[in-house]
Amino acid sequence: MIDLCSSSPTRAKLLDQFGIAYTQKPVAFDEEQITADDPYTFVYQASKGKLEAAEKLYGVETPLLTADSVVVAADGAILRKAHTVEEARELLLRQSGSEIAIVSSLHYKTDTMLFVDTSATHYRFDPFDADALEAYLEGGAWRGKAGACMVEGFCRPYIRAVQGRESTAMGLQVEILLPWLRACG
Repeated sequence: MIDLCSSSPTRAKLLDQFGIAYTQKPVAFDEEQITADDPYTFVYQASKGKLEAAEKLYGVETPLLTADSVVVAADGAILRKAHTVEEARELLLRQSGSEIAIVSSLHYKTDTMLFVDTSATHYRFDPFDADALEAYLEGGAWRGKAGACMVEGFCRPYIRAVQGRESTAMGLQVEILLPWLRACG
């Protein structure tokens, strides 16, 4: 059993798909305080900050798992979570017909060890259909998603090429975590 210190339904779904027992225990961490310009540093700091908040709240009697993700545009800009439909549209239009990377970092901590991984999955998208984009925006599924991107949903039909794991792009590189979970019993 682990404590998933995230409110993400996508991360919970990934753990379910891999048969990992967990309790979902979200933590509050203000990502806006992070000033890193490098996406790898940003997600590492966000996941680490969530871990530190979780340790204060829950201790490590039950192993803790935290994670964070960002989308990186072709020009290297970090595309974070949109707060409005207009911001979401702007972020998605930057990705339409372009190449992106989705960078995820996780921290897994027990009372005896700490495992950290930061990984990326790269995508090349065909241009997004304007009507489908507006329907996606109207539906609101983009809320809480880095770059408003859902590779398992809206973006899937537009994927021209992919390099990396879909789980990483969905916010939790479970395949990389599994050996550590097994080693810890």
